[in-house]
Amino acid sequence: MSDKDEELAMPRDAKIVKSLLKSMGVGEYEPPVIHTFLELWYRYIVDVLTDAQVYSEHAGKSEIDCDDVKLAIQSKLNFSFSQPPPREVLLELAQNRNKIPLPKTIAGPGIPLPPDQDTLTSPNYMFGIPSQGSGEPEETEDEETSIPNPSQEEKTDMQQQDPHQRVSFPLPKCQKDYFYVPTAFND
Repeated sequence: MSDKDEELAMPRDAKIVKSLLKSMGVGEYEPPVIHTFLELWYRYIVDVLTDAQVYSEHAGKSEIDCDDVKLAIQSKLNFSFSQPPPREVLLELAQNRNKIPLPKTIAGPGIPLPPDQDTLTSPNYMFGIPSQGSGEPEETEDEETSIPNPSQEEKTDMQQQDPHQRVSFPLPKCQKDYFYVPTAFND
């Protein structure tokens, strides 16, 4: 088919979208662009009319009038589309931000990396080696509960004695080798 035949077979709304694109200076575009704009257009109209219907029902009216449609359009503009701040405000914010100079870089070979303490590759643990040897007796629940927690004063005293000493705590021993998996509710 020729361009004239395609234009005659095109729906009126598609012709309007095509003329809008042409008036905005868009000369070349893919054919699905028109369908995409039509879908967006229809969806917007349905949303506005649905909101207008809700407003008219809230006002106790049986039909949608012009004021309901205006209110629905205004609410769409307020909540869906946001206007960017004026250019003067953006320039002022940029000037205030750019007053602070960037830190000087130390030029070196390769890519600059953060210190080892700030990376995830540095070791962040220390093995606790028991001083009594490998023949420790196993603790029971009674022994664990009989040891009172040290007070805050005792903790600070322990920290002042040897600040570089690391403390390790043994993991509790499991009685059985299975996991608890909750089942679905029977309601």
